[in-house]
Amino acid sequence: MLEYKKDHKAWLYVAIPLLLLTVFTFYPLVKTVLISFFSQYNNVTDTFGSFFDLEAYRTVFRDAYFLAALKNTLIIVFVSVPASTILALLIAVALNSIKPLQKVFQTIFFLPYVTNTLAIGMVFKVMFQHIPSTNIGQQGLINTLFNISTNWVGITAGSTQWMFVVLVYSIWNGLAFKILVFIGGLQNISKQYYDAAKIDSAPPRRVLTKITIPLLSPMISYILITSFIGAFKSYESVLSVVGGDGRQLQRDRWTLVAYVYDKIGEVGLDGNQVSYYSRGAAAAVILFIIILLFTLVNLYVSNKRVHY
Repeated sequence: MLEYKKDHKAWLYVAIPLLLLTVFTFYPLVKTVLISFFSQYNNVTDTFGSFFDLEAYRTVFRDAYFLAALKNTLIIVFVSVPASTILALLIAVALNSIKPLQKVFQTIFFLPYVTNTLAIGMVFKVMFQHIPSTNIGQQGLINTLFNISTNWVGITAGSTQWMFVVLVYSIWNGLAFKILVFIGGLQNISKQYYDAAKIDSAPPRRVLTKITIPLLSPMISYILITSFIGAFKSYESVLSVVGGDGRQLQRDRWTLVAYVYDKIGEVGLDGNQVSYYSRGAAAAVILFIIILLFTLVNLYVSNKRVHY
């Protein structure tokens, strides 16, 4: 009887979160999948139409802007995530070995995490701005410091220039949370491992690769999984850094999320008689599948490599 009462209370506590998840997560997810299968869904009247097919998916994969958005997203993912993770690990190890002013440095490195993403992006945009003028004082901080006149984030900036700025911003902005997690992990590692390494006169590089990294592998796995998911959903960072004056992204600078936002914001059918909203739903489902696959791969690798 006592166990039944406990189970009854537990289900009561779980009911509200389950209800919220059903309304705001499961239902939208299922409906998005359904919309992607009906190529003539009308988002104004909320009618699915009579065509249950995969035409929205075929149209998306034939869209050059979607392929460009996929390319931009993959570059951000596979450059910013590994780079920021490695840098965060090295910085955390360095901070953990510095005793004077350790808390001060930790606070400084943590500041980006508590600062608005759009605000930081606008600062980066000002730093890399380029105003066509002979007066070097009208250039951004970077051009002024290096005495150059490169168009980094302007409308006519090349893909190499604006992507470089986005990657620098993404790496820098991603350091704060990773450093915090790694420092917490480092402080929980028993000192006896490092004492044994000192007795054996192990060099710092060997201590890092044979003690620190294996014992931090659960944190590294967690950071990689969450960072990959976040990077695949990149939008605000790109918008704030290389967005136009109207806070709009040029089509060649779209990420997958930007592509989805653009399509679900349009009404009607395209030239192939496919609803723009159905195309946006199809792109969202594709993004979900990509994130799911990479998460499963990360979990599989974690089971093989992580030491608990």
